[in-house]
Amino acid sequence: MLYTINNGRLELSADTFGAELHSLTLGGKQYLWQCGDAWKRYAPILFPFICSPKDRKYFAKGKEYTMKANHGFARDMEFEFTGQTENSLSFLLTENEESLAQYPYKFRLEVKYTIEDNSVLVENIVTNTNEDDMYFYLGAHPAFNCPLNSGESFEDCYVEFDEDEHITQKINDETHTLVEYDKTLDMTRALFDHDSIPLSYPNSKAVSLKSKKSDNYVRLEYPVSDCITIWSPTGDDRASFVCLEPWTSVPTFYDDDFSNLENKPNAIQLPAGEEYRYYYYIKLF
Repeated sequence: MLYTINNGRLELSADTFGAELHSLTLGGKQYLWQCGDAWKRYAPILFPFICSPKDRKYFAKGKEYTMKANHGFARDMEFEFTGQTENSLSFLLTENEESLAQYPYKFRLEVKYTIEDNSVLVENIVTNTNEDDMYFYLGAHPAFNCPLNSGESFEDCYVEFDEDEHITQKINDETHTLVEYDKTLDMTRALFDHDSIPLSYPNSKAVSLKSKKSDNYVRLEYPVSDCITIWSPTGDDRASFVCLEPWTSVPTFYDDDFSNLENKPNAIQLPAGEEYRYYYYIKLF
């Protein structure tokens, strides 16, 4: 079920299925990709994995598990709607029979969207309801329209970091430099021929999707993320969007030398009874 909040400038809609954002408008202009044929998502939540381990298999608590889909299961589950205020929406997911078949830990995953002026605060709070430690990855996958305005093209868009970055990409075991200590990355279809572009431990704590031909843009601030990833489908002109993805760390498969989830270097280890608050901001201009 879809719920909406509006502060007179910014309107936000989110669904109980996946607690996923479905719409984000400022002054009536839609900034969020509207789930077209090129990608049938809007802004999924990635939990308890970012991407997948090899063959979607891993060990935890001494047993082998298989994750049914990429990026974990939260994005494909019905959340409980837990509350609405004038400027916020809240959702909750807890373990169930389907999740326990893929992932042995009990949990509470609370998702909250809060709007103020032209800004959205997105909060994901994981609480460990087990009697021992739990392990997980957590991230976001929002897709923003690119271009934002009619009469512009995908190639008119670029990503701008707050600080100079050195961005590389591995292609056939060779490392290619995409950005040599600069702030901007121009959007082209060929840029994504080899999948997404993750940047681990970036110098910047914010990134913007901008156009060379207009002043409208999206800014994403990720103060507690150790990885920011840029992605759009390659070779598909219907894919008029770019994903700006803040992640807690590099994806799960980076840790495939360790098949046991408890030993994966980038997995979050959360003690029993404690909570982990992950958040980021989306600002529209």
